[in-house]
Amino acid sequence: MNIKSLLLGSAAALAVVSGAQAADAIVAAEPEPMEYVRVCDAFGTGYFYIPGTETCLKIGGEIRATVYANESGVNDADLDEDYNSEVRARITFEAKNDSELGTIGSYIRIQATQDADLGREGVALDQAYITVGGFKVGRALTWADDWGLAGESDAFFNNARFNTISYTYTSDAFTAGLGVDDLSDEYLDGNEVGLEAVISGSLGAATATMNGVYDFGDEEGAIAGVLSADLGPGTLGIAGAWASGYSTGYDFEAEWTIGAAYTFKATEKLSITPQVMYYGDIADADAGVFTSTDAWAADLYVEYALAAGLTASADVRYVDLDGGDSNWDGFVRLTRSF
Repeated sequence: MNIKSLLLGSAAALAVVSGAQAADAIVAAEPEPMEYVRVCDAFGTGYFYIPGTETCLKIGGEIRATVYANESGVNDADLDEDYNSEVRARITFEAKNDSELGTIGSYIRIQATQDADLGREGVALDQAYITVGGFKVGRALTWADDWGLAGESDAFFNNARFNTISYTYTSDAFTAGLGVDDLSDEYLDGNEVGLEAVISGSLGAATATMNGVYDFGDEEGAIAGVLSADLGPGTLGIAGAWASGYSTGYDFEAEWTIGAAYTFKATEKLSITPQVMYYGDIADADAGVFTSTDAWAADLYVEYALAAGLTASADVRYVDLDGGDSNWDGFVRLTRSF
């Protein structure tokens, strides 16, 4: 072996060793650990943990498509139109977590409505509030919004969404609450507040609920109650309300009203609700007074569950003013909720 061959062989050996060392130096990066979304069952169904936190989040929503019909016209812009279509969309966010103060919660509901005749309604913050234990503060529907029956002809508290603060005590069969509402948006001048309260109790198949409100601006108040009970193949509801005078803040429909409804469960998916209401001394909201005119109304509401989260419904209503005109109206609706 000569010197040239030895040098060439040594160079080749060094190249092989160097290549092997270079290959050994390339190490594949280990995959990052993945954190999967975990189900949170501490606050009911539908919640999941926000990754990296102990806060549970629930996302929901609804799309509602409706066609309205009205004998006297469906809107103020053009009373010659017999029907109108509307689509409403809602999305909700609920977040809850335990703390040394108790359960802390938050609720947000954003809503938008598209009307075929009047154009697009802007996206609105329909509700947004914080809860700590039984306390609630924010923009919310008050307890007065729950007053009423299962049909579509009942009305009394026409304003029931305010910036509000309230406390609710709840046990298995009893609920009591007290709250203060900011009524300033309803008054043209000055700031005004209202007081609201609720008491509800259940005994067997019957539940009784009493609502009360007081408008410090107009110095007028109202009480309203609902009694519901399972009876036969359905649920019977009886409602009544009385106001001491007209309230700008809560906008009472009449000085007093009484009515009844029965929801008949024809099948597991089909329910039929006839309802009748009588109104004494209906309000003139523009003048801010109760008139001497009475009215009665009746409607038939039908609801059918097509599938999980998909419901079809329809209503036909008749309203008659004493000494005035009568009117037929109604709607058909498809609602998808999740």
